[in-house]
Amino acid sequence: QLQLVESGGGLVQPGGSLRLSCAASVFTLNYYTLAWFRPVPWKERVGFACIHYSGSSDKYADSVKGRFTISKDNAKNTAYLQMNSLKPEDTAVYYCAAGVVSCSSSSLFAAGVGMDYWGKGTLVTVSS
Repeated sequence: QLQLVESGGGLVQPGGSLRLSCAASVFTLNYYTLAWFRPVPWKERVGFACIHYSGSSDKYADSVKGRFTISKDNAKNTAYLQMNSLKPEDTAVYYCAAGVVSCSSSSLFAAGVGMDYWGKGTLVTVSS
């Protein structure tokens, strides 16, 4: 079973940057689409960044578009989330997830449908 472990969370000031990592073990990430999720007040988790298993395409929610970048290094079996221009409202536990699904799936961000494997999360706190 694919195992995912997030790291890189911490405390950062507004306007600052962080890079989260999502390391996979047991199986290769080569054939999995990766996505990042975080909770919102009305839902336990919603997706906001996704990268296709091939790395050829990605998708972002409007809330992070232009500020966050998702990437994937298959050689290192690791995915990343570069977060810039962080805001206090970005404070959350961030989860990575993997599945055999397209980033364009309509229910992926809303409900995580298609994501078969989940990490346990890493906390990001944006505060001065």
